Amino acid sequence: MARLHLFDLDGTLLHGTSAPLEISRQLGLEAETVELEQEISAGLIGPPEYATRVYALWADLTEAHVAAAFEEAPWLARIREVWAEIRSAGEYCAVVSLSPSFFVERLTGWGAHAAHGSLFPAVPFTEPSMDLAGVLSAPAKVVIADRLCEEFRVTRADCVAYGDSMSDKDLFGAVPVSVAVNADRHLAGLATHSYAGRDLWDAYELVCGAR
Repeated sequence: MARLHLFDLDGTLLHGTSAPLEISRQLGLEAETVELEQEISAGLIGPPEYATRVYALWADLTEAHVAAAFEEAPWLARIREVWAEIRSAGEYCAVVSLSPSFFVERLTGWGAHAAHGSLFPAVPFTEPSMDLAGVLSAPAKVVIADRLCEEFRVTRADCVAYGDSMSDKDLFGAVPVSVAVNADRHLAGLATHSYAGRDLWDAYELVCGAR
């Protein structure tokens, strides 16, 4: 059976940062977003409130800002090479992230079969508020993984998850093989494999033969 490789974005494919932080850096709003990240990490706010507040911060966001954030972000090395290798093996790769869909979906251009993020309106924003029904959570990652399994005709038993934080814990608990990538100690204890470094190929090699 083919496998489905499920990649987190923030802190996983992006080293030591998140898509919202990189976007906010383009607007000179990094400090405000760092504060939001600290609040959500501490459990003081949840994904819907985080999304609401970051949406308000990004009132002046343009497509040029998003493109620059994507291009200048500190990505792990050899992401495209890993996904090309997965494809050549007849397997599947997808990104599932709580970050905004308009950033996450750009990764299909790098070779991901699918990329899912929290549903934000198109940039530039024209609505006074966003629909919070599309904001993802840790449990939602499992729901999306199940949907992808159905789409690619695999099962959870054929999945490998890569992540770095407790937003990945539900997915790690649902699949048999998982890689904690530059992860906090809480998630590392739940993973079948751990990797610290800046090269996705090295993380991928840990599970090439793992079932």
